[in-house]
Amino acid sequence: MSIDNEILKCIRERRSNRRFTEAQIAPEQLDALLDAAIWAPSGGNNQSWLFTAVQKREALLQLNEIVREAFQRWTPDDDYPGKLTIGERAKKAGFSFYHNAPTLIIASNRPNYENAMADCALALQNIFLAARSLGLGSCYINQLHWLRDDPGVREYLFGLGVPKEHTICAAAAVGFAGAAAPAPARKKGTINIIR
Repeated sequence: MSIDNEILKCIRERRSNRRFTEAQIAPEQLDALLDAAIWAPSGGNNQSWLFTAVQKREALLQLNEIVREAFQRWTPDDDYPGKLTIGERAKKAGFSFYHNAPTLIIASNRPNYENAMADCALALQNIFLAARSLGLGSCYINQLHWLRDDPGVREYLFGLGVPKEHTICAAAAVGFAGAAAPAPARKKGTINIIR
């Protein structure tokens, strides 16, 4: 027997969009996304996160340039495929770590807090599902986390209101999808049930 409802349908229809139109989302849509974020579970109900929404185009373009420069001097700390190629991709004209989305929501949290990343990831998933339910596209952005200790990136983010004592966990690119994203096949062998 297969169970289906609006939430399960939204989960299956959510995609990672990497093409966005230039149209900005409405203020009430942004409010709904941020409200969805703060209703996510957090370790011990800490709610120690901060969600910084950047919609000012000039600020996003400047941040993108700072990120591009940072990746020119950055060395990957593991063999994650995206990390191994980001330096070369950042050199290319048209590179945008946030896929030119009109809204970027940066999730930060207290450092030395074991659940910082998990709490923010749960909140971002709420954002992605809420975005889908509102007819918006979204994409998980991890590059700011990779560069969380880069002095130039940190200084710029501090200027945007991210607390100096916070670590950057991740971000959500949000906007109107410029192209439909196909549904990738689900891998087999990823579920184990003990009954």
